[in-house]
Amino acid sequence: MAHSPAATAVPSRLADVPVLLVAVVWGSSYLAAKGVTTSGTVLAVLVLRFAVVLPVLVVAGWRRLRALSGTQVRGAGGLGVILAGIFLLETYGVVHTSATNAGLIISLTMVFTPLAESRVRRVRLPGAFLAAAGLSVLGVALLTQGAGFTAPSGGDLLMLAAAVARTVHVLAMARMESVRGADALSLTTVQLGGAVAVFAVLVAVPGTGASPWAAAADFDRGDWLGLVYLSAFCTLFAFFVQMWAVRRTSPSRVSLLLGTEPVWAAAVGIALAGDRPGRLGYVGAVLVLVGTGWGRTVADRGRGSGAVPAQTTRRPRRHTPDTSGTPGR
Repeated sequence: MAHSPAATAVPSRLADVPVLLVAVVWGSSYLAAKGVTTSGTVLAVLVLRFAVVLPVLVVAGWRRLRALSGTQVRGAGGLGVILAGIFLLETYGVVHTSATNAGLIISLTMVFTPLAESRVRRVRLPGAFLAAAGLSVLGVALLTQGAGFTAPSGGDLLMLAAAVARTVHVLAMARMESVRGADALSLTTVQLGGAVAVFAVLVAVPGTGASPWAAAADFDRGDWLGLVYLSAFCTLFAFFVQMWAVRRTSPSRVSLLLGTEPVWAAAVGIALAGDRPGRLGYVGAVLVLVGTGWGRTVADRGRGSGAVPAQTTRRPRRHTPDTSGTPGR
């Protein structure tokens, strides 16, 4: 049944508020993860964080989970291994860099994804997009050198690797025949289950850090609040809001709002964590935001013409979101 413009406009505007809240909580997730995690508890925190989330997802989508074919489960499990790599790189990275740097560097996924997809599809990108990509890369260089030109920190490089891994995840989801047609909630649940299995195996290896039980025993009230925030808001709330919003508005509108995440990451890092990128760092932060925003606009404009390939995410994602089932952060 057709809907009048007036009937669709109001729900779209109402959907903007919770989607914008998702962008805010995603932007704050870097500082939350930094507050809960140390280099010795990364695996333990990841196990605890997603062990809280998984039972809820399983209960919410049990019937659809049972309807998945074996091929779809294996495909989603493979994507879960890639997802585990993303979370590991991001979490280790944020431990060793600032929340501001983490949020801005990971936003390069918005540039890397169309670049990588253009190579895969052999589609030529317009000069405007390449200029936007160059601006973003220059911005990251200035951001990480705000206190003076030195080698980027290990955390900065890990976040850069995470942005590349997110791009791989996006392309894999777009091109894997085995997961096409899979229910969004089921796909997310199996992916997260695969990621948790990877974390559980790694944490059992001697020398990889504290066990989940030992880490949990050492948590104080603030740590537990941070963990619940990451699980309940940055993952469950974010995922269900995306699924809710995309049915009431357009994927492009959701993408645009979620694309404000690096702005919130920088704002939270500077306001609450006391990050001080320095004069060059502030210039770099602005260039990253302008470059990624410009690149997103060019990519969206080229979707219909085929000049720029369609862009989806996480991410995680989460960036142009993969509204077909990418888990929240």
